Amino acid sequence: MSVRPQTLSIIGFGAFGQLIARHLRPHLALSVCDPRVRSNDLPQVDPTQAARADVVVLAVPLPQLEGVLHAIAPHLRPGATVIDVASVKLHPARLMLQILPDHVEIIASHPLFGPASAAGGLAGHRIAWCPLRGKGHRRLAAFLRGQGLEVIETTPDQHDRDMAVVQGLTHLIARSLTRLGPLPQLMATRSFQKLVEAAALVQDDSPELLATILRANPHAAPVRARFLAEAAGLAAGN
Repeated sequence: MSVRPQTLSIIGFGAFGQLIARHLRPHLALSVCDPRVRSNDLPQVDPTQAARADVVVLAVPLPQLEGVLHAIAPHLRPGATVIDVASVKLHPARLMLQILPDHVEIIASHPLFGPASAAGGLAGHRIAWCPLRGKGHRRLAAFLRGQGLEVIETTPDQHDRDMAVVQGLTHLIARSLTRLGPLPQLMATRSFQKLVEAAALVQDDSPELLATILRANPHAAPVRARFLAEAAGLAAGN
């Protein structure tokens, strides 16, 4: 592959795939692979064609990832880079290392933002970056830094441990709060308003994403159990 990648395919053109396309299309030749969602003007390709890009971004729901990996594996070019953007990292990392051929580079990533929080641009946002195979991750990380992102290099296990708290508890609290029904507004304190604003940031996330965050992260259940136990203890006056 050349020093700088020239082509990038996005497999999965949901809300996050569309966000990637919007911000990266000025810099790379993009194509889209999604049988259910059509791009307005980007080339629409099948998995075989998508696999021929310099960089292949997997933006599919986690339950679909294994099937997509098997579909593209025979068609990936030597030196190409495959990147997933799932909200958990241990499971996708294991699948990619098991299924993808040795001649491709692999990065497990998790953009720590979404379509709502990055509506105004990428600058100032963070992305978790887990290089799994190859050295091309350095130039890709440099490219992302050039777009204003803070690239945080970590491991899949450490990522999932941190996200069990950061995302697991955030979504648990936010979804629970919104299920209480109409929330008070007239006498809301500033701290309560901040809590409601945080809940609003994730209320439109898909059920698939919620399931991934709460159940596909092996570290989430113990953190959740401890949090609920602490909450119950506080409510009981302990």
